[in-house]
This record gives sequence, structure tokens and C-alpha cells, in this order.
Amino acid sequence: MQTTTTPSQSRLQSLVKGDSLQRFLALGALVILLLFFSVISPAFRTTQNYIDVLVATAVNGALAIGVTFVIITGGIDLSIGTGMTFCSVVMGMIVVQGGMPLWIGILGALAAGALMGAVNGILVAKLKLPPFIATLGMMNVARGLAQILSDVKPIYFDAHPEFYDTFMGKPIFGIPNVVFIMFGAGILASIVLTRTILGRYTFALGSNEEATRLSGVNVDAWKIVVYATTGLFAGLGGILIAARMTSAQPSVGVGYELDAIAAAVIGGTSLSGGEGSIVGTIIGAFIISTLTIGLSIIGVPDQWKLVITGLVIIGAVWLDILRRRSRG
Repeated sequence: MQTTTTPSQSRLQSLVKGDSLQRFLALGALVILLLFFSVISPAFRTTQNYIDVLVATAVNGALAIGVTFVIITGGIDLSIGTGMTFCSVVMGMIVVQGGMPLWIGILGALAAGALMGAVNGILVAKLKLPPFIATLGMMNVARGLAQILSDVKPIYFDAHPEFYDTFMGKPIFGIPNVVFIMFGAGILASIVLTRTILGRYTFALGSNEEATRLSGVNVDAWKIVVYATTGLFAGLGGILIAARMTSAQPSVGVGYELDAIAAAVIGGTSLSGGEGSIVGTIIGAFIISTLTIGLSIIGVPDQWKLVITGLVIIGAVWLDILRRRSRG
């Protein structure tokens, strides 16, 4: 018995094949980078350096996982970097200044991130602000609030050694827990994106928002949920970076959003919406970290590192455009 394939099924199959190809290309690029730096620099091919790459990827990976949700809807979140800083400051205020248990501070950081993301969603869905403008404004708001709440002073967790031990402990092969937390978050996010109604509506919003609305879906409500989910991962990023630094630093965060967005795009998440995967995003995050650390080890000046990273991002976006054109 012969089966027929509808146009929508054909497009879905095309998207899946294109997404798989992009992940394969990203993985290939990561392997080439690792081999390249390992060959030209003995300092790169040390066990400790590979662990450093893993740790450097943890924070950016968490942020990139979160921003993947928003980009798939066709939106963007420029506030995720400074939002991460704001969440770490909130945790510091709760635990250090408020004297509350660590777990309450962690919940506070996650709640602060989800609230920030929800506000972004309301600005985009209800007030109809362009995502770029709404999250650009929130980027400055989060940065300002972090500095106001902390009085522009770091909040140290020295009196809470369990914080560092919990997140930076090295139970397996000398790899800190933050790396396993990032991978765990990635697994959870992948399940949400591929197996739940939130994931289905995330892709639907990016593929055809108007058709989704006409099918009876409350588009505005789900868009707010998606942005809140992204904010939740900003909260996770705030926890992880505070653990790495053993402090909440109110002046960090700027620039992290670009690395997170770059990781998602390099991993195959389309800036046009409707396409992306968590696996690809994590691979993209590893590419960014490997490139940054590798260039530093071989002595490339910071200015040129920015140029090279920017060219990589431009190339990834250009490849995405070519892929979408080839599918018509």
C-alpha cells in the first residue's frame, strides 16, 4: 500500500533533515577546532584545559539553552546576560545579606529570572513592542537594578562554602558539577522542546504565528511563557556564574547575551524562527568556548578574538539563510 505525503509533512521532513545537517556541520566544526588547537599548541591539549573549556561552556550553555526557546519563536532576548547578573545579585542579597538558607537564594534567583522573562513577554505580546527593543530596554534595566541593589559592590559567598562545594565540586574525573548541571538542564530543555505542549507551541509561533492564533491558541499567553522560560535559564546562569566566582559581581554580564545568541545560531537555531534544537545549541556553546580559549592560548590579541568570533557568527547566519533558500 502506497502512502502519500502532504505538503506540510514534506516541509516538516525537510526541516528535520536541514536541522540534522546543521547539527552535524556544527559538530564537525567543533572537532576541527579541537584538533587544530591541540596540534598547534601543547598547552591546549592538557586535561586541565579541556576541563576549563567545559567549565567555560557551562554558563554560556545555560544562557544559550534559554535563548533558544525565544529565537525559535522568531523573537530575541538581549537582556539574558545582564539578567543573569541581576539574578546572581538577588541570590546574594537573599543568602548573604538576608541570612536565608542557600536553597532559598537559588529559588530566588530562578524566580527573579522567570519574572524578568515574563515582563519581556508582556512587553512583546501585550504591548506589541519589537522583541529587540523590549529586551534591549530590559538589558539596561536589569544591569541598573543589579548595581543599585548591590551598591555596585560584589557580594561574596565566603561564609557559605557549601555553595562553592555544591556547584564547583569535582566528583567525576575532576569535572566540576556546574558542567553536569548544564548538561542536565540541556536534557530537560530538550524534553520540554520536543515532548511537551510548550515545545509544540514554541515551534508553532515561529513557523506561523497567525495560523497558530487562528487555530485557537492563546498566542500572547504562550509567548509570555516562552520568555519566562528563557528568563528561568538566565536565573540558572546567574547561579552558575556566582558559584564560579564565589561572588555576585554586579558589573559582569554585558556581552554574554551575544555569545548565547551566537551559540544558538551556530548550532542551527534559525533567527527567522521555527527551527532549532538544544543539542545544536550546546554544540554551538562549545564552539564559542573552544574558539575563545584556543585563541587566547595561542596568543591572539583580544581585539582579533572579537573579530574572529564576529565573523563566525556572520558565517553561521549566512549558512542559515542559504539553507532556508534552498528549501524554498
